[in-house]
Amino acid sequence: MIEINWGAPLTMHYSDGKEIKRISTIEQAQYWLQAKWPVANGERDRALSQIDAAMNCLIPVGAARAAFLSAAATAGFAPSTA
Repeated sequence: MIEINWGAPLTMHYSDGKEIKRISTIEQAQYWLQAKWPVANGERDRALSQIDAAMNCLIPVGAARAAFLSAAATAGFAPSTA
């Protein structure tokens, strides 16, 4: 399996500061959304849909990344500044 790089890795931390996750490929983002995501909401579903479309070269990877960041914000994650 080839992993698709989707830009600079995202380091996400949960609002309590205890959980930190580094996402460097679109496949990692997809797995995290499917198996480890703390909430099931519309933003998560939209991010999964965008990731699937990007993996099938139907939309730019940047659009999937933006959808992932939006879903992360609604789930209580924030990008790390460190």
